[in-house]
Amino acid sequence: MNPADASAGPAPNAPVLEASGLSKSFGAVEVLKGIDLAVRAGEVQAIIGENGAGKSTLMKILAGNQPPSRGEIRIDGEAVSFSGPADAESRGIVLVHQEILLAPDLTVAQNIYLGREIGRGMTLDERTMNEGARRAIRDLGGDLDPDIIVSRLSIAQRQLVQIARVLLVPHRIVIFDEPTASLTPHETDALLNVIRAIRRKGVGVLYISHRLTEVKDIADRVTVLRDGRLVASHPADALQPADMARLMVGRDVAKLYPDRHAAETRETVLEVDRFTVPGYAQEASFRLGRGEILGFAGLVGAGRTELMEGLVGLRPGRGSVRLFGRPVRFTDVQASLKAGVAYLSEDRKGKGLLLAKDLVVNLTLASLKQFGGLLRIDRRKEEAALDRAIRDFDIRTGSRTILAGQLSGGNQQKLLLAKMMLLDPKVVIIDEPTRGIDIGNKEQIYYFIAALAGEGRAIVVVSSEMPELIGICDRILVMRSGRIVGEVAGERMTENEIVQLATGVTAGEAA
Repeated sequence: MNPADASAGPAPNAPVLEASGLSKSFGAVEVLKGIDLAVRAGEVQAIIGENGAGKSTLMKILAGNQPPSRGEIRIDGEAVSFSGPADAESRGIVLVHQEILLAPDLTVAQNIYLGREIGRGMTLDERTMNEGARRAIRDLGGDLDPDIIVSRLSIAQRQLVQIARVLLVPHRIVIFDEPTASLTPHETDALLNVIRAIRRKGVGVLYISHRLTEVKDIADRVTVLRDGRLVASHPADALQPADMARLMVGRDVAKLYPDRHAAETRETVLEVDRFTVPGYAQEASFRLGRGEILGFAGLVGAGRTELMEGLVGLRPGRGSVRLFGRPVRFTDVQASLKAGVAYLSEDRKGKGLLLAKDLVVNLTLASLKQFGGLLRIDRRKEEAALDRAIRDFDIRTGSRTILAGQLSGGNQQKLLLAKMMLLDPKVVIIDEPTRGIDIGNKEQIYYFIAALAGEGRAIVVVSSEMPELIGICDRILVMRSGRIVGEVAGERMTENEIVQLATGVTAGEAA
């Protein structure tokens, strides 16, 4: 053998990371079935599929978080077996998790450098770490004080911190699992530019997203999983978002949004006048009609979520609120639920569901009086309610006894909807209804929301996705810096109009 041949590295354009026949079972349930995959340097490969298709499980195996049940992983053609994520990181494979994995009581800088602190003699070099953290966040298009405690940040801001932390590690392959699910369009554009920059450096990227236009924009190759199997892999320029959706769900998704009829004169259900949530929202006034879907748009930090939390008693607030013409003041969320106002949090995993409890417990917890109360619960009645929820909201689960945390994101959201509908609310406030949810489940949730409005319930939808608001709402209110700055409806309900109100920049000024 020629010595030069022995020292030669992988062939040009050879895969950096390969998976061959990867399978994963949890008990008797096989969630991945013989996946073959290859990722090359300088390539962005999108992995798409419905919730529950196996995407996150595959990524966790490739990043060393879980071992495969069968199959092989190769780096530069050499078979490897990761002892854990630190082992994978040492070989250049890093994962940006979908879940926020930060220490909430530490600062931004402390989280970014946790486990890799910079020392100066016997002490920590906090100045250098703060400067590095500020620079890392700025590179992602953000602007955060590195001294701020993470628990004070929004979900989108926490995601930026998590991405910045991961990208500090020397990397050859970066795996992004739904990185833009909680980001604004501006933050998403900044992150996509970061990904383009690391691609130019020869880094390979595996990218999971349910936002198919985003996939079309960033990916070189699109690989589709369905029911744990790899069903297609094509160059991105050969696919349109509609083609991707069809491959994901195995059918045409021709009409994503339900028809909405022209608004009629509606009975006013909720009147909010000059309502303030100190530090977040100022003097917000709006009206909501019976059977209406009212959208709230705005950039992260505009105060939309905090305004809703103040209205239902999750935050202190002051101002005038009338429900069916009668003055109300909710000091806690139980009071608002009792009055018929239900709030579905944007953080369904942290605040909406008990992930370590089964489906029945999650479904009936907020309405236990219907099932006999705390001391004596009618289990048969509970099981019948779960039957109806699974049927009416199409909650797809292999077993009725699994934990809520084992459901896919789309099915968790359906369970949360079913839970709140047991209370028969007259007003339903839904914050980020489809965050982290695939297109098939999105379609279902939009039709569920339209059906609730069709039953005469008054609906508020808070969303960072402008097409979503435009597709399902009758009117959209736009917030900026804690204030409602405008309303769009009819022909004015366009992304351009919303962006101008949300940013305060007119089309002429932007030019």
